[in-house]
Amino acid sequence: MNKHDNRILPAKGKLGVLLPGMGAVTSTFIAGVELTKKGLGSPIGSVTQLQRIRLGKRYENRSPLIKDFVPLASLEQLVFGGWDLFPDDMYTAAIKAGVLTEAQLAPVKKELEAIKPMTSVTDANYIKNLTPTHGKKGKSKMDLANQVIADIETFKKKNGCDRVVMLWCGSTERLPADAACHEDIESFEKGLKDSDPAIPPSMIYAYAAIKTGVAYGNGAPNLSADIPALVDLAEQTQSPICGKDFKTGQTLMKTTLAPMFKARMLALSGWYSTNILGNRDGEVLDDPGSFKTKEKSKMSVLDTILEPESYPELYGKFHHKVRIDYYPPRGDAKEGWDNIDIRGWLDMPMQIKVNFLCRDSILAAPLCLDLVLFLDLAKRAGLKGIQEWLSFYFKSPQCREDLKPEHDIFIQHLKLKNTLRVLMGEEVLDHSGLDYYDPSKTASAAPAPKPAAKKSKLAKAAR
Repeated sequence: MNKHDNRILPAKGKLGVLLPGMGAVTSTFIAGVELTKKGLGSPIGSVTQLQRIRLGKRYENRSPLIKDFVPLASLEQLVFGGWDLFPDDMYTAAIKAGVLTEAQLAPVKKELEAIKPMTSVTDANYIKNLTPTHGKKGKSKMDLANQVIADIETFKKKNGCDRVVMLWCGSTERLPADAACHEDIESFEKGLKDSDPAIPPSMIYAYAAIKTGVAYGNGAPNLSADIPALVDLAEQTQSPICGKDFKTGQTLMKTTLAPMFKARMLALSGWYSTNILGNRDGEVLDDPGSFKTKEKSKMSVLDTILEPESYPELYGKFHHKVRIDYYPPRGDAKEGWDNIDIRGWLDMPMQIKVNFLCRDSILAAPLCLDLVLFLDLAKRAGLKGIQEWLSFYFKSPQCREDLKPEHDIFIQHLKLKNTLRVLMGEEVLDHSGLDYYDPSKTASAAPAPKPAAKKSKLAKAAR
């Protein structure tokens, strides 16, 4: 086993966190970090802050917190910045989003007001339902990319950051048509100079980050860095990349239930999913083009998990329907309904109904924190290119082009933890447990507990 911990650079100094899209998710994320730093909040939902990782054999009882096991940056080291279509500072954005109350935000109002977004890269062809008031102007898309690169350098110097990471928290774009400019970096850079319409804003941010060696994550279903040109560039500049689309509400449930159906060989006849939400994301998704991007992300999970080609009788003909409706009164309080028709022994039909009344940004905020810290870890560990071990956080995990993405949340979770074990030179766990009961391996195992002593007749009588 290769031991990597001796080449993981320490998490010294400030870590700049740059976020394209500074609306509900970003303001909730930043507010939560600032409240937690003051002891006024708890980072519930964050694997990096709250979860433990088992090391070695079960009888060793070694289960440190992940943040104590791997060298992660601390919350106190994080410095926030980013770009948005609108000029609202983070306090104003948080109030408008309505995820947290004014009373909850009051203790960190000063910190949030100090964070003002930089002007953004905009393109009305990719996001139809928003009218930006805080956009950049440039002679070409390459000019805009260079402006974003300059923003990164300025932010880093102004805030005294040792390093930065970028995490897309912006809206869902329409998917671009396949184009030659996506195939290699020379064609992509020519496309930027020619303002090729097949290059959306998220790709411009991804290019700016990757070109400068900055780790990049994509929290939306946009293609963003998931094209050959930018994957190759990430390898060249040693930039870790990951995505796509934060796995929060309904898909979180889907990637939890579907593995159970397959594990127990229960057949699926149909899965109907519908959502209502009223935040800016819901407004953007009210556009059919943006919805199609999200639909593709949400619908991709079942086929990969259930493997209908291997189990045609169980999963070869299920009907899968996904709907998202914009309903302003709900704001960030998203509601997801699932009706699942399954079949059991002798093809007898059964149903499962799930009504998940969740809060979109509350579920996304801890994912943002974990991804920022893990991307920074990956960069310091010398990892580059696609970080498939971070699939745990995404609806449409980015992976090598010739591979199918892994959607099963339990496999994703094991992959994440085993990667951390490998990085720190610990044994990878397979959880088989056979060696505990193999007499030939008893020398390397813990001694079996001695049987309890038989109680005397007097003790039995006393009992």
